[in-house]
Amino acid sequence: MTDPQCVFCQIATGQIPVDPVFQNEEFLAFRDINPQAPVHVLVIPKAHYPTLMEVNDPQVLGRALRVVQETVTLLGIDREGFRTVINCRANGGQTVFHLHIHVLGGRHMQWPPG
Repeated sequence: MTDPQCVFCQIATGQIPVDPVFQNEEFLAFRDINPQAPVHVLVIPKAHYPTLMEVNDPQVLGRALRVVQETVTLLGIDREGFRTVINCRANGGQTVFHLHIHVLGGRHMQWPPG
């Protein structure tokens, strides 16, 4: 299921072109247009889940994290380290209401994150 008004659904269906870093039948990974680190990729499911809270099948999240593993390996940051972030709803910093995992790397990450 997709939402025709959702920008990430439009990206997932090819209506808005991106240069994929990784892609399979269920997920797409592409570079963030406003990167917060030298490497900043978004991993999205092609199916529409507005937030993390709407994912009823935990296997979807497991497969998403496997895509993160494959993506960081392709990007060459698997050994040096990286950060994953899932923002959920407005107070969590979510601005696009389609589940997405930020993958940040290429520099040392500070703590606390913000």
